[in-house]
Amino acid sequence: MTALALTELTLSHFRSHKRAAITLDARPLAIFGPNGAGKTNVLEAASLLSPGRGLRRAGADDLTRRPEALGWKITAILQSLHQTHEIETWAEAGNPRQLRIDGKAAPQTALGRIARILWLVPSMDRLWIEGAEGRRRFLDRATLSFEPTHAEAVLTYDKAMRERNRLLKDMVRDPHWYTAIEGQMAEAGAAIQKNRHRAIAELTTAQEAATTAFPTAMLTLTSAEPIPDNLQTALADNRNRDMAAGRTLIGPHRADLDAVFADKGVPAKDCSTGEQKALLISLILANGRALARDFGAPPILLLDEVAAHLDAARRAALYDEICSLGAQAFMTGTGAELFAELGRRAQYVEVTETDGQSIVTQKDTP
Repeated sequence: MTALALTELTLSHFRSHKRAAITLDARPLAIFGPNGAGKTNVLEAASLLSPGRGLRRAGADDLTRRPEALGWKITAILQSLHQTHEIETWAEAGNPRQLRIDGKAAPQTALGRIARILWLVPSMDRLWIEGAEGRRRFLDRATLSFEPTHAEAVLTYDKAMRERNRLLKDMVRDPHWYTAIEGQMAEAGAAIQKNRHRAIAELTTAQEAATTAFPTAMLTLTSAEPIPDNLQTALADNRNRDMAAGRTLIGPHRADLDAVFADKGVPAKDCSTGEQKALLISLILANGRALARDFGAPPILLLDEVAAHLDAARRAALYDEICSLGAQAFMTGTGAELFAELGRRAQYVEVTETDGQSIVTQKDTP
């Protein structure tokens, strides 16, 4: 299997890290150290090597190290499908994030063409019981891993919808103001729906084809209101209702992802906390297996505090599946003992904190 891996990762004035440089191979990386030392910040830096705002969805100014607030920079060497790419992303104080790939300025969407990065963080543990927005975001991250142009479709749709919502709030009734905007929404919305359905099909197939210690989730794309095939006509017909609400009431922005624990027939929202976590892990692993076939290499996985929520048997099963998949997985935990089952199959980093500064130390063994 062709490897997709970061071989170098350098952080400068990023969060709690004044400077950190890590040299890597394609094996999983176990990052351990006390709470608050800066482990998750390493994962967040890696997540910014994919399109979007990273695993914390933070603004550019929020990422800079305090109190200096000079701006920040992340550089990385990425091995992807027999090619080597140098990635630099940074933001100066008060300015938006910038990106260079192989020395040339590039839009963030270009990252989706050379890398596939997925993550699972503790805030997602409530995914199945909180609002639909988080589940849409989860599905769209998976969708983006299969179809890099999905990000562009979502951006186009969201921009057009914001313009339409401004017209609605201003009580603009002239149809000429709406026609082009609704056409953009319809075209981008159709692509979004198509891409999301493809992602669900890929995840379903990958789960069904695997023997795994983690439960299978039956996935369905639903919506508060049915999304019509002819969205442009529906938007035009719905203007008066939308104007009364002050926002657009139909479209893929109202979609939701439903999941059912297949073996028990129980909706994910009604499962135990442990079962909900296991379903999330199952979907991340399924996404990895599907990408290994579709993209040609498994994705880079960012799994924050994942070991702390699993018993020893399931923890060992997770590590076995990651190693079998051949994925470079960044995993964090408070103690080295949480990664004992990995042994020499992994590489190790200890993160400590001194005087408000994170210190990264690479180790051969835990």
